[in-house]
Amino acid sequence: MNEALLNTLDDTYSTKPTYVFLGDYTDRGPDSRRVVEQLIKFDKNHECVFLTGNHDQMLLDAYEKGEWNLWLSNGGNTTLSNYDSSPGNFELPAEHYDFFKNTVLYWETEDYFFVHGGISPDLTIKENLESKYEREQFIWQRDHVYARKNVWEKTVVFGHTPVKEPIVEPNMLGIDTGCVYKKRGYGVLTAVALPETKFIQQESLDF
Repeated sequence: MNEALLNTLDDTYSTKPTYVFLGDYTDRGPDSRRVVEQLIKFDKNHECVFLTGNHDQMLLDAYEKGEWNLWLSNGGNTTLSNYDSSPGNFELPAEHYDFFKNTVLYWETEDYFFVHGGISPDLTIKENLESKYEREQFIWQRDHVYARKNVWEKTVVFGHTPVKEPIVEPNMLGIDTGCVYKKRGYGVLTAVALPETKFIQQESLDF
């Protein structure tokens, strides 16, 4: 499904856009290893930015520090099986490790701020960036989704929190439409083209 959406985007745009991926390349589908391989291949011929998701950080914490419990309780076993590995014996190809290690916490342009989870709605983007605690929450934050009000200087684009329809609110775009949760009434992978705010979607398989 990831590959199908990438092909759709490739066929849609004749110019050279920047593709910003919002994280969670692991744990949330049947073959995380293949997803990473697809993205590495796609990156070779496209301008890409890969953000860090909370699942990606949990993978790194397990791989680098041996912190297994949090990851295993959040779907890590699925990814381990994709790599024919087990806790304490995680065989991650060097190219894949470099991919995860080189993801970034956020990316911004003049008009947009991209992040996996979100940022505090009660602080400006500048204040969020200045606070070490808030930066650590970028991959987990959900307060903004429920507040629906914020004091941000530009539009924040995020994933992490599954919704049945993209969130379009002042200074806020949420595009995690729960592609792996078809049995729960979700089941669509969503991309958004900016600045036109055009949504491109791909139906999921039955996971």
